[in-house]
Amino acid sequence: MRMYEISKQIVMEAYEKVKANKGAAGVDNVTLADFEKDLKNNLYKIWNRVSSGSYFPPPVRMVEILKSDGKTRRLGIPTVADRVAQMVAKIYLEPQIEPHFHEDSYGYRPKKSAHQAISVTRKRCWKYDWAIDLDIKGFFDNLDHELVMRAVEKHTDCKWLLLYIRRWLKAPMEITAGQIQERTKGTPQGGVISPLLANLFLHYAFDKWMKVNHSQNPFERYADDIVVHCKAQEEAELLLRAIEKRLNDCKLELHPDKTQIVYCKDDNRGGNFPQTKFDFLGYTFRPRLVKGHGGECFVGFTPAISDKAARTIGQKMREWRLQSRCGGSLENIVEEFNSVIRGWITYYGRFQKSALYPIFETLNTRLAKWAKRKYKRLKGSDKRAMQWVERIAAKQPNMFAHWQAGIIYASGR
Repeated sequence: MRMYEISKQIVMEAYEKVKANKGAAGVDNVTLADFEKDLKNNLYKIWNRVSSGSYFPPPVRMVEILKSDGKTRRLGIPTVADRVAQMVAKIYLEPQIEPHFHEDSYGYRPKKSAHQAISVTRKRCWKYDWAIDLDIKGFFDNLDHELVMRAVEKHTDCKWLLLYIRRWLKAPMEITAGQIQERTKGTPQGGVISPLLANLFLHYAFDKWMKVNHSQNPFERYADDIVVHCKAQEEAELLLRAIEKRLNDCKLELHPDKTQIVYCKDDNRGGNFPQTKFDFLGYTFRPRLVKGHGGECFVGFTPAISDKAARTIGQKMREWRLQSRCGGSLENIVEEFNSVIRGWITYYGRFQKSALYPIFETLNTRLAKWAKRKYKRLKGSDKRAMQWVERIAAKQPNMFAHWQAGIIYASGR
């Protein structure tokens, strides 16, 4: 018996979105390919159970992702079927919530992007002398379930949405095979519905509170990454204490070592202060030499790829082990890695693209080492191998994405 009216067409749409997002198997080890083998029946089961009120989400599979600081981040991976069910809920709920979100909330929202957040941050750092770089400690792991539900209930009284969101919040986590951990707080980072719930939580915990109480201090928020702007140091110190209290009231905690007040130093701002840089969305904002429209050089407070992101890219390139691929062709390397290279350039090349030159010069060096192993005539000579790369880049500049983008050598050769 159906208790709730849920469209079969929406269930199919949800599956298409889940499929486009790809993702690993959950606790049942069913991949997207496995799920698709009996697609019609699998989607019918989801629709039938969600419609009847009898859908209970299985545990999420816990995986640990190594962070750049050597620590790990826990992700919770739902099953494919559960991702489809969550996507159904998101399709119904998001249009009710989205119009209420703050214009400076950029994460996981339609027609919003990280680049927009970075661009706005850059402009405001020119206007405001001080920035507060906020880091919420274990944000996704510490969301209070009752506060989340109170936020959801402000926007919908749909019984099935409220029923299943509460069940997803409380779904246990499989730590290892057979070891289940109950959850009393948090929402799995990796779940389909989690980003929407996280945004809604911070809309009330932070965005709306800032608009009511500190409207003179603009901010940019991408999920739980937040930068707030201030005119003066004293203002920043007072505001930071107020934000800390507000988040504590919402059962969240600022990371004491990662949260900082930053002086946005440039040619027009004197004085010496201990902290003059911060990271936001893979970019480091700091004083750096830039060229104006008229060709003049000056020190501006601007973003470029962060050292952390550059190290991550370097580590990824090492993992490719190009030198051990000399049995294949250069075209094979292009086919396997060019889309990744293009993705890096698209994201990190938007601001201060020249900061990418050393990274991709290293890639060219690795290609030269590959050529040394591949071709006998190049063995024993780094210079000849590098000249070979130069010739290929000159003849076929569109072969690799970094050549196409004009990022060939930091030396300008």
